[in-house]
Amino acid sequence: MATRAAKPAVTEDVWSADELAAVRDRLLTEIEELQVDIARAEASLALGNSSEGAGDDPADAGAKTYEREREIALTLNARDLLAQNERAIARIDAGTYGVCESCQRPIGKERLQAFPRATLCVACKQREERR
Repeated sequence: MATRAAKPAVTEDVWSADELAAVRDRLLTEIEELQVDIARAEASLALGNSSEGAGDDPADAGAKTYEREREIALTLNARDLLAQNERAIARIDAGTYGVCESCQRPIGKERLQAFPRATLCVACKQREERR
């Protein structure tokens, strides 16, 4: 009677301390860059003068309004990314990094290497996007 060898545990989704440190460093670098971008954008928006463009024709006023709204949207996006990065670092600190928040299964290293802020595995993310 042949005996089956026990399957080795899947270790491809287990993060080493060095790997987590590298992810943490990458996230911290992104946080610093985002903070600079946000501060620069907020300063630019704060300098905008409400009387600026007085006397402009409607096309110029529209273009300026569009550009201002675009800057605001980019700043809000940067703030969202900043919060996601901070949340990923908190998950590293809590020991839950790489675990899907929905199904509690491993997210997968490849997904996290491509998108280190991911909180859902591919299957759960696809399910969420279909809703």
